Amino acid sequence: MTGGPILTAAQMRAAEQAAFDAGVDDYGLMETAGAAAAEIIWRAGHRRDALILCGPGNNGGDGFVIARILRERGVAVRVAALGESRTLSSQRARAAWAGPVEDMMTAEPATQLVDALFGTGLTRGLDETVAARLCALADTAMLSHAIDLPSGVETDSGALLSAMPRFGTCIALGAFKPAHLLYPAAARMGRLVLADIGIAIPDAVHRLAPPLLQAPGANAHKYNRGLVAVIGGGMPGASLLASIAAAHSGAGTVRRFAIDRPVAGPHAIINQQVEAPGAISKALEDTRINVVLVGPGLGLDADGRARLDAALDAGHPMVLDADALTLLGQPGARAIPTGAILTPHEGEFQRLFGDLPGSKIDRALAAARASGAVIIYKGADSVIAAPDGRAAVAGGASFWLSTAGTGDVLAGLAAGRLAVTGDPFRAACEAVWLHGEAARRSGPAFVADDLLGALPAAIAARL
Repeated sequence: MTGGPILTAAQMRAAEQAAFDAGVDDYGLMETAGAAAAEIIWRAGHRRDALILCGPGNNGGDGFVIARILRERGVAVRVAALGESRTLSSQRARAAWAGPVEDMMTAEPATQLVDALFGTGLTRGLDETVAARLCALADTAMLSHAIDLPSGVETDSGALLSAMPRFGTCIALGAFKPAHLLYPAAARMGRLVLADIGIAIPDAVHRLAPPLLQAPGANAHKYNRGLVAVIGGGMPGASLLASIAAAHSGAGTVRRFAIDRPVAGPHAIINQQVEAPGAISKALEDTRINVVLVGPGLGLDADGRARLDAALDAGHPMVLDADALTLLGQPGARAIPTGAILTPHEGEFQRLFGDLPGSKIDRALAAARASGAVIIYKGADSVIAAPDGRAAVAGGASFWLSTAGTGDVLAGLAAGRLAVTGDPFRAACEAVWLHGEAARRSGPAFVADDLLGALPAAIAARL
């Protein structure tokens, strides 16, 4: 289950060209796209008056189609253009409008604003006066809609090429684009709606969708539901947070091997004091262990490195987080185990993989291919990438997650879901979604511990 495909500008052009090569008429595709967008705008604004801003290319042509269809439904529509239409299809759409076309720079505002100036493929920002006018018209409107992408956004990176307002709705045509979910552009779009335009779209990269989870069956017991081993270090709170998250993720058993004596926490978690790395190696010989999580609170000293080495030597499927990632990013470090889940934030990512080129999606995929691991590239726009080229992008996460300990909770969730499913990419996607949903349910100003109490309800919602 995916939340909709994500295509770069080049991939979208290729998908459209494949449709044209198969006999789809280019103006017919514009009519389909405009009709789909008009339906969405109609449902949002009904007969509220609207101003459609049309650019010189095919995005502007979509705007003329939208204007014509809304007028046919009784909407008081005005069209304002930024110059003449330059493509054959947009010229045909402009001729079919058959109404007056105002100058964008002098047009009066309306209750609804539709930005059809520039969509996918923009490579430079709007002229400063045009950008300012767009912002002024959007600020005045009660409802604002961007067609495909807001004008002024770089499609593939999410960079802002010029000043731009925040739009209440963005209507993605055919597929989402990276900028719909990557910051800073994602912050300028409210509701995202995907409009089907009737062409085949690949979905190796997609928007993260709510997972479909399964409750334990009649034959379930604590070991066949998955055993997670958490390797603790010098900061007991971090490994305990991760352990509790793993226990609430659906796994059957969680064992925490730590330096400290058992600390306060759920009695269901087996806390075992293991001080020497050799003792950790012995403990990890248990063949019932499904996943080992190492990193939260591990420490960066010689003892932390020895504990990491013991975990790596055990050969179990792994989730690597926090200090484990920092240690693996140091010169002469051990190789990243194939099939592991890594959960780096920006700094950890750069220490592990360097300053890779391209968008955040590009960087995550390159790191996954190079390491053979599934990467959860954390942030407000988290990207989950697999070595085989699959990726999911999670947008809209609570900014309140930017607090201590939430990464430990995510790592524990990833370990628990990996123990349940045995599939690193699926487990990573499920963990990121559940983490975001728990944050949503926790409201503002939560601490990481609050997420733990919200996890059962988040899981129950997807059963």
